[in-house]
Amino acid sequence: MSLLRRVIGGVLRRVRLRQGRTLREVALAAGVSLPYLSEVERGRKEASSEVLAAICRALGIHLSDLLEEARDELRRAERRAPVASGVTLARLDRVPATRTGPQLRVGSPRLHATRRPVAPTPLLGGALRLPGTAPAPVGPDLGYASPTAFGTGTRIWLIPSAPAARHRPRTSVTLARRRARAGRRRLAAA
Repeated sequence: MSLLRRVIGGVLRRVRLRQGRTLREVALAAGVSLPYLSEVERGRKEASSEVLAAICRALGIHLSDLLEEARDELRRAERRAPVASGVTLARLDRVPATRTGPQLRVGSPRLHATRRPVAPTPLLGGALRLPGTAPAPVGPDLGYASPTAFGTGTRIWLIPSAPAARHRPRTSVTLARRRARAGRRRLAAA
């Protein structure tokens, strides 16, 4: 399987050679060093999207043209590569979004991949708060919402999920603040 950086580097080199330009000319026009551009062309360095855009501008092509040509080359390489026996290829059209809070599902339980229904967990009481509304009581004390009271009604499933580890990226500023807070706590405790 071809690495994307090698394919992109090969496309950049072919475009540059088709134009009859030297590495030095393109590197100077793109604002990158000559050794770095050489490494990118040989597929040894993975350039950022900003660097690729600068190289494309220096070559007078659009970044989308570069990526389109790289895609075509990858497709040709994939057709040539034999697939090992016993390996199943799957197409991934959509990747699910990451969930950071609990899921709320109203209604009957869905079937999992094993085709067995999910066993309900009884909700003994509490409140359900939807965005922009006041908390609504939930549980067996409400006859109309309790499936055990009449055997029917709306079932509410609250499925916990792990919260996001960090709400914002770690930076040197946030780490410095955390250290300063820890230092103040130590001084206050002493």
